[in-house]
Amino acid sequence: MQTSPNRIEKFLTENNSNESVPNFAMSSEEMHNKANIPVRKISFELIWSDFRIIFERDPAAHNWLEVLFCYPGFHALCLHRIAHWLHQRRISFFPRLISHIARFLTGIEIHPGAKIGKGVFIDHGMGVVIGETAIIGEYSLIYQGVTLGGTGKESGKRHPTLGKETIIGAGAKVLGNINIGDRVRVGASSVVLRDVPSDSTVVGVPGRNISRLQNQSLCPLEHGKLPDIEAKAIISLLERVEKAEKQLQILTLYCQEQKIHEQKLPEQELITKETLKCHITTAQKP
Repeated sequence: MQTSPNRIEKFLTENNSNESVPNFAMSSEEMHNKANIPVRKISFELIWSDFRIIFERDPAAHNWLEVLFCYPGFHALCLHRIAHWLHQRRISFFPRLISHIARFLTGIEIHPGAKIGKGVFIDHGMGVVIGETAIIGEYSLIYQGVTLGGTGKESGKRHPTLGKETIIGAGAKVLGNINIGDRVRVGASSVVLRDVPSDSTVVGVPGRNISRLQNQSLCPLEHGKLPDIEAKAIISLLERVEKAEKQLQILTLYCQEQKIHEQKLPEQELITKETLKCHITTAQKP
C-alpha cells in the first residue's frame, strides 16, 4: 500500500503541532543561546582566550612555555575544540578517539558534544568529567575532580548548563539537566541537583543555596571565602543559651530574695504582737 506525499506531510504537520509531545532534543543553536555561547568555528581566538585566561587565574603561571607544555587543562581544551569541530560536522569515530587520547594524556574527559565557551580554565583537571550535552559559559573556572554528569537514561539534553563566570570547586558534582546561573560559586565536594539562580553560593550534599549577593564583584580565586551557615547557626544558638542562662540567674536571685523575705515576715509579726500585748497590759494597770 502506497502513501501519498500529501498524507505524509499532513501527518508530520499534525505531529509537529501537537504540544503534548515533549521535545527531548534541543538543537545546538538553542543550547548555545541558553548559555549565551555563540556557535563558532574552531579559531585561533578561542585557543588564545583559553591560553590568556590562565595567566589571569593561576598565580603559578610564570611564562608561556610552562602554560603551553605543562597545563593539562589547556591541552584538554585544545583537543576538545578539534573534536567538537568534527562532531558538529557529524564525523563519527574520530571525535571520540581524540577525546579518548585527551583523557589518556590529561586525565580530563570531555565528550566531543559538550559546548564550552571561550576563556574557560580547568585548573589541575585530573578526574574532570564533562558530559555530552553539557554547556559551559564563558570564563568559567573548574577545579579537579568535577563532574558535569547526567541522571537516568533519557535522551536529549541531560547534562547541566553553566552560566558565565561560574566557579565549580574541587570534587563538586553537578548532575542532571539543570541551569546554573551566572557568577555562581559551588563549594568543594558539593552535589548540585537543582537549578541555581545567578550570583548564588551553593554548598553541601545535596547542594543548598546559602547566600545570594547581587552585583558584587568577587575575585574568582577567593573560592575558599564561602559563608559558613552552620557556624552562624551554632553561634546564634550559643548566644541564645547565654541569654537564657542570664535570665535564669536573675530569676534564681529573685526567688532567693523572696524566700528570705517570707522567712522574716513571721518574726516581724511575732514582735509586733508581743509589743501590742505589752501596751495593752500597761494600759490596763491602775
